[in-house]
Amino acid sequence: MAKLSFPVGPQHPALKEPENLRFSVDGELVVDADIRIGYVHRSIERSCSERNYVQDLYLCERVCGICSNAHTQAFCQAVEKIAGVEIPERAQYIRMMMHEFERIHSHMLWLGVAGHEIGFETLFMYVWRDREVIQDILEMVSGNRGHYAMTMLGGVRYDITPEMVTKIREGIAFLRQRAEHYADIATTEATFLKRTVDVGPISGARCQTLGAVGPVLRGSGVGYDVRRAFPYLKYDEVEFEVRTSELCDVLGRTLVRVLEVIDACDIITQVLDMMPEGDITTRFPRKVPEGEATARVEAQRGELIYYVRSNGTDVPERVKIRTPTLANLPASLEMVTGGYIADIPITFASIDPCFSCTDRMVVLDDVNSGDSRTMTWPELVKLGRRS
Repeated sequence: MAKLSFPVGPQHPALKEPENLRFSVDGELVVDADIRIGYVHRSIERSCSERNYVQDLYLCERVCGICSNAHTQAFCQAVEKIAGVEIPERAQYIRMMMHEFERIHSHMLWLGVAGHEIGFETLFMYVWRDREVIQDILEMVSGNRGHYAMTMLGGVRYDITPEMVTKIREGIAFLRQRAEHYADIATTEATFLKRTVDVGPISGARCQTLGAVGPVLRGSGVGYDVRRAFPYLKYDEVEFEVRTSELCDVLGRTLVRVLEVIDACDIITQVLDMMPEGDITTRFPRKVPEGEATARVEAQRGELIYYVRSNGTDVPERVKIRTPTLANLPASLEMVTGGYIADIPITFASIDPCFSCTDRMVVLDDVNSGDSRTMTWPELVKLGRRS
């Protein structure tokens, strides 16, 4: 049978953001895959170099809607490191709590989407119903259901009141119970198992070679989590397990996310028990001293890296962002290769892609000829896959 090639996107009912995937198939089997992104490039890095640090905080928060708190945490972490400012202890605990609230929100959203991708609409409805609990908690604490604007340079914007603590404990206890239920469904429900077991396989060794991060990496048995490997905030003072799975498929990545919801609930409970009284902000200079710093956090999709360089003014000279989806794209193309066409949606969705925060282009300077050319991300992906 002759091999055929067909595109998916950039506009496609299965895609929540515009991206262009191209597949070569032999009958029902995918023999090769490629990707062309760049449809929602917003020049946020460049824009950060034209605005002051406070304005950049709002820009970075909008790199990604579901990971907005992770982005502000990483940005503030890098800038605070350059400025030599240590935020109050209570603010560190509140930042941790927001970090885990957002992890619960993101993983439950993904689980519902996964159910939708495989036609398990009942799972989608139940998970998104339960997700309203964490949405209500986020709204109570920050005033917003998205883009919470809690993290600010020098601390956090709002404190946690005793009344909030009571409601948080009640909500988290409910969500933990529901996450245990969904972990049971993921391992026993025939509908779910038939569409996830041995689908989208990739080994831990290949994940490491291709630079995969987060649940994608841990779902293939590699226990790397920034919260443990490079502790920030107060993560070295709380107990939690780095969840991994040896299944190396869509089911493994699902189980990692569901179990991380349980762990996030436990971390939040510990934070509420340990959080001291005190200030939630400290004075922060308008102009940041000259210097540079790198910060990394464990966002919901994996390791998020920020590089910030200051020239001593109130405007950063350079802000560079490496998002988890960018790191996971080479692995995602390998996952779909060798599988069935029908498994493309759930396999690709298993990395929890976000393209609005991923779009990149690189300008290469030829030092010999003095010429410059733009290398698109697909070219960089192919370079990575060859290594």
